[in-house]
Amino acid sequence: MKNKKAVSKVGKAIALFLLIGILFTPFAIVNAGERGVLMQFGKVQETVLGEGIHPIIPIVNTVKNLSVRVQKHEISAEASSKDLQDVFTDVALNWHIIPEKANTIFQQIGDEIQVVERIINPAVEEVLKAVMAKYTAEEIITKREEVKAGVDNSLTTRLVSYNIGIDGISLVHIHFSKRFSDAVEAKQVAEQEAKRAGFITLKTLQEAEAKVNLAKGEAEANMLVRETLTPQILEKQAIEKWNGDLPLFVVQGEQKLLDLLTSVKANEK
Repeated sequence: MKNKKAVSKVGKAIALFLLIGILFTPFAIVNAGERGVLMQFGKVQETVLGEGIHPIIPIVNTVKNLSVRVQKHEISAEASSKDLQDVFTDVALNWHIIPEKANTIFQQIGDEIQVVERIINPAVEEVLKAVMAKYTAEEIITKREEVKAGVDNSLTTRLVSYNIGIDGISLVHIHFSKRFSDAVEAKQVAEQEAKRAGFITLKTLQEAEAKVNLAKGEAEANMLVRETLTPQILEKQAIEKWNGDLPLFVVQGEQKLLDLLTSVKANEK
């Protein structure tokens, strides 16, 4: 009987000890959108902890949480175009740590801040320099979508080797040096002036051509009139316009016309 009581007390003591052990056992909490990097005596383990509560052994284990959510990063970079113009680009990059590779990233690179400073910033600058060098300054403006696609593809390929995923790239603003901008503006003004001068020249030529055509038409009309006006027609027109009064004097050489008029006058009486 005493032995049974003793065993019962021992069992209760063990249960109580286990309960106390469970209550005081440290836990690691991995929040939503994070992954836990498990370390044993500071050495990164292959196991990546998902979201939730994870028991760990005190002193032996530590956990570092890394965000695997999409993060936005903005950077300004300088490059040179194919025609050696300075190109200044503001880039907005959406990126994330590949969740199952969180332990590798932390072991090789560090946390999110170190990922940006040591990997993303240099990669963006290098990719921009390589892509912009393929285009002239004018092409960078006129082929903006093609340039963006080149930056996107190159940067995605480069960062995936570091277990970093790219969710989107925006070339927010692309601008050039003030000297180049002034030169472009001057060129545009010159082109507009040239177009205006060309328009004025064309208008002048058209007006001149119209005058020439008008003169040709008048000359042809006069020639046609001269060819169709016979002496009989001229006499008839003179008679139709005569008011019935005889002229006071007749110039020599016009006696025939005077005789004709006299005859017409006599007939009318």
